[in-house]
Amino acid sequence: MKIRKAVIPAAGWGTRFLPATKALPKEMLPLVDKPMIQYVVEEAISCDLDQIIVVTSLGKGAIEDHFDRNFELEYILEQKGEKRLLEEVRRITELANICYIRQKEQLGLGHAVLATKGLIGDEPFAVFLPDEVFDAEVPLIKQMLDVYQRYNGSVVAVRRVAREDIRRYGIIRSRQIEARVHQLSDVVEKPEPEEAPSDLAILGRYILTPEIFAALETTAPDKRGEIQLTDGLKQLLQKQ
Repeated sequence: MKIRKAVIPAAGWGTRFLPATKALPKEMLPLVDKPMIQYVVEEAISCDLDQIIVVTSLGKGAIEDHFDRNFELEYILEQKGEKRLLEEVRRITELANICYIRQKEQLGLGHAVLATKGLIGDEPFAVFLPDEVFDAEVPLIKQMLDVYQRYNGSVVAVRRVAREDIRRYGIIRSRQIEARVHQLSDVVEKPEPEEAPSDLAILGRYILTPEIFAALETTAPDKRGEIQLTDGLKQLLQKQ
């Protein structure tokens, strides 16, 4: 089945970026001349993922405003003869069909993904974490879509990390089945280095089958009361 939908969880508090995120969503922090979330949307569009679902929360209105028309700004740019800037701000509003859903409580990445169940339906979909931007000749999600087409199962992006960074990531146990492709057998959320099954850390790109929703619905909250996507993936591994 062709994947058309992309989920962008953008409801978190952004505490790692304080005080910059006190009044500005972390997804709107600029990277050169664009907010980070725009790079993610453009990555999705470049791979024909043209139905974008952004999970937001209170105080995230700047995200919706960024991808919406601003007629006053357009008028000012037109009056000043700023044709290039006018074309760019209009282009942003035409990037994709974007819809928004509120995560009323910030209860983890798994909870945010679960909130999109009604909009995703019975289709596979991609997940992009908007504070992770990758510069690749072939977009990372395109590489993952190719793997999905070959194996018809969920795909997560990983990379090797230094031993001292292992405790910051979800770490996989796996066996290599082809060049740059591993089959997962377990996922451990932020283990201590000496307890980690490998040095392969999960990155902020996922392709998930709709079975993930049933897994997340039965996933117990962690000690912080959050539903982790990695815990849902552990359940999914038993079926795929």
